[in-house]
Amino acid sequence: MARVRDVVILGSTGSIGTQALELVRANPDRFRVVALTAGGSNPQLFEAQVAEFAPALSGLGEQASVEAAGMACDVVLNGITGAVGLRPTLAALDAGNTLALANKESLIIGGPLVRERAKPGQIVPVDSEHSAIAQSLRAGRAEEVRRLVLTASGGPFRGRTREQLLEVTPAQALAHPNFAMGTVVTTNSATLVNKGLEVIEAHLLFDVPFDRIDVVVHPQQLIHSMVEFVDGAVVAQIGLPTMMVPIAMGMAWPDRVPDAEAAVDWTKAADWRFEPLDDVAFPAVRLAREAGQRGATAPAVYNAANEVCVEAFHAGRMRFVDIVPTIEAVLGAHDVRSTMSLTVDDVLAADSWARAEATRTIAEGPA
Repeated sequence: MARVRDVVILGSTGSIGTQALELVRANPDRFRVVALTAGGSNPQLFEAQVAEFAPALSGLGEQASVEAAGMACDVVLNGITGAVGLRPTLAALDAGNTLALANKESLIIGGPLVRERAKPGQIVPVDSEHSAIAQSLRAGRAEEVRRLVLTASGGPFRGRTREQLLEVTPAQALAHPNFAMGTVVTTNSATLVNKGLEVIEAHLLFDVPFDRIDVVVHPQQLIHSMVEFVDGAVVAQIGLPTMMVPIAMGMAWPDRVPDAEAAVDWTKAADWRFEPLDDVAFPAVRLAREAGQRGATAPAVYNAANEVCVEAFHAGRMRFVDIVPTIEAVLGAHDVRSTMSLTVDDVLAADSWARAEATRTIAEGPA
């Protein structure tokens, strides 16, 4: 029988955090919450969580998350959204804790820093696509892997041309066909920026070159991602389009949590579609590959510029179709810092610069 694991949950009031606590409630013999932190956007919910789980440590803000990530525990679930998750990620790694990583931004913007501090197997991905790849990789050795295939829902605008996206509204961008997520992640799914970030993340997590990481549109999102091996075999992880299995795998890795989610009902007829990615209407993935190949601070700039654009789009200050071109313009103006001397301050400085440059570019309007 698996022993009880001491779990730290960062971002406890967000989508990942609240689902993680559902798993804890359902599995008190598997998990014990020893710390909870949040950003502070929902203080009433946070107070209720602290009252229910009575963690040894709790607090709001980045410093509280850094402190919690570094405490003695079995696993730190980083469910924070945005660049503010970087320092907690590094604190968890430096403390030797297993890091269940849902905060993709910390890996993407701090790539070289995170990789040099992480021990083999210390980071367990919680993104559904990367969890699927990690599970599928169990089927073979690293040298037998030919390519990784990330699946994408295509978002609410799948199949539309660029011209058909000109009048997209924020409400339409938030109407994701399968998942209920926050504003930034849902908008990123609509632009496919999220899939671009995931390509960079896959490269950093699994050390696979960018030219061997593909993206395919799979609207049903029942296949979460796939690994193609050198003999032509493809191993996929299949499940309902929810985050419960990836979160459970992150907290229990390498074990599984019984009944974390219902299985696919194979008695019902269903059609699964696969479509190529439209790089013309949705150039975000191509741009992310370029940023990832430049490396160093370029991914941080990609991420930061996008967050500013998403905020501006929802505030009515820019069009949906101008989000990715603005990110590209900011990347084009960026002088990439060398990886030889990259520090946390360098990464965060690039993040701040990109936010300021994106704000200026948006104010000037589209070219």
